[in-house]
Amino acid sequence: MAEHYSVLFLCTGNSARSIMAEAILNHKGRGRFTAYSAGSHPSGEPRREALAQIASVGMATTGLRSKSWNEFSRPDAPGMDFVFTVCDSAARETCPLWPGQPMTAHWGIPDPAAVKGSDEEIARAFRDAFTVLDRRIGLFLSLPLATLEEMAIRREIDRIGRS
Repeated sequence: MAEHYSVLFLCTGNSARSIMAEAILNHKGRGRFTAYSAGSHPSGEPRREALAQIASVGMATTGLRSKSWNEFSRPDAPGMDFVFTVCDSAARETCPLWPGQPMTAHWGIPDPAAVKGSDEEIARAFRDAFTVLDRRIGLFLSLPLATLEEMAIRREIDRIGRS
């Protein structure tokens, strides 16, 4: 495998989970990874609660935006090594064919944007989703990708999605 990897996180609205995953991986994987996020039906803007959660842990929010996965299926789009769906809706949708046949996995996370309740309950839902994504991305970053065979990598990224 390569020494630098491109990763696309997909979700239906590209407003919370995939945006947080993009920020986490770009922060923690700087130099080895470039993360992107997109949605099948983008909401048009990231959720303020997602941006607040990202900023609260000292990660950059600059440049984060809600975008369509069509941006990444164009011929001039960056090639992807990995594509992760982070919500159940996107996992059930028919995804575009990604050039280069990247490795894919489903890392389902409950939707914090669907939580109704007090501001504290909503903030907790975003914090919980962020924490799960952060843990899974940390596990993903610990994989010795350059030395693993493709099938071993596939097994490990699937295992991470179940953790």
